[in-house]
Amino acid sequence: MKRTLIFGYGVLGYAVFLVSLLYAVGFLANFIVPRSIDSTPTIGTGWALLADIGLLSAFALQHSIMARPAFKRAWTRIIPEPAERSTYVLLSSILLGTLCYFWQPIGGVIWNIEGATARGIVYGMFASGCLLVLAATFQINHFDLFGLRQAWFVLMDEPYKPIPFRKPFLYRQVRHPLYVGWLMAFWSAPTMTVAHMLFAVMTTCYILIAIQFEERDLVQQHGRNYLRYRQEVPMLVPFTGKTGTAPVQEPIEESA
Repeated sequence: MKRTLIFGYGVLGYAVFLVSLLYAVGFLANFIVPRSIDSTPTIGTGWALLADIGLLSAFALQHSIMARPAFKRAWTRIIPEPAERSTYVLLSSILLGTLCYFWQPIGGVIWNIEGATARGIVYGMFASGCLLVLAATFQINHFDLFGLRQAWFVLMDEPYKPIPFRKPFLYRQVRHPLYVGWLMAFWSAPTMTVAHMLFAVMTTCYILIAIQFEERDLVQQHGRNYLRYRQEVPMLVPFTGKTGTAPVQEPIEESA
């Protein structure tokens, strides 16, 4: 019974993730959803700024804190370890949906690209960024990243098999292709409003900070393999001259 519940919980978390992801795409593209990033403002600019900064900060803090190994060790004393990733995915998805639904648009246009062809190119970049995010998840293991693989092992009554360190195609170009895809999606706006700029700037800052914590954890997990990888492959911009000739430093032990 417990195995079935954990698997069902994993499926639920993945389903909520899919819904929130599709909503977020519509939110950024100003398409279908009831309130998009550039909808008509309904409250004053000051209150809108406070609300949007609060929503972005809540998402960023949850996303980062729950991803840290020390938090996971403490968290799995409360919930079953195989459900840890599904819980992270579920809460992240709920917060993402909350952010999109309660977002407060802000008037003002920073740039507006005119001409159907030019706007089509920018929308094409947005779509390419979204597709890059999806492709990057499948290159490392989409279902492990979103908790379904862990739940499946529990259902089959088999021990979890960690994903070994490897470098598929996208990850040989940059170390974080998933983040590159998100950055493309966030900044590819034919009409850049003040609200959209706030979103893009804050999420970009979050990504650049989050990478530092994520890579520290990866060094602890994979040791010299990741140190060497970090020296050979650029972080976000491909073809930036990484040579792999720098000496490999030993990982520093994490203090809990």
